[in-house]
Amino acid sequence: MAELICIVCPKGCHLNVDENNDYKVTGNNCRKGEVYGKQELISPVRTITSTCKIKNGNLPRIPVKTQDTIPKGKMIEIMKLINQVELQAPVSVGDLVIENVLDTGVNVVACKNMERIG
Repeated sequence: MAELICIVCPKGCHLNVDENNDYKVTGNNCRKGEVYGKQELISPVRTITSTCKIKNGNLPRIPVKTQDTIPKGKMIEIMKLINQVELQAPVSVGDLVIENVLDTGVNVVACKNMERIG
């Protein structure tokens, strides 16, 4: 039996997931907790939010995120790739930063508009 704290909403339900009983989840107060508990043991995923360097912007870094969840096991590799990126202003929300990062089918995109200065 695995014990988890659900991170889907602020309630933080204490979940018990029985791997030997078709990943039956107890302790959840909503359906989202049940889905999270099963997924976390079968194939955990995360959304990455980070920043990358930007030249000629009014700030030295710009926020970026994955457009969808990625396998938890690829987080470190993806963060290394994000840290190597240096964008050039201007940048708009949703602009592609990394396409199909590590063949996950998920893009990394900009989360802030940044005009060119200078």
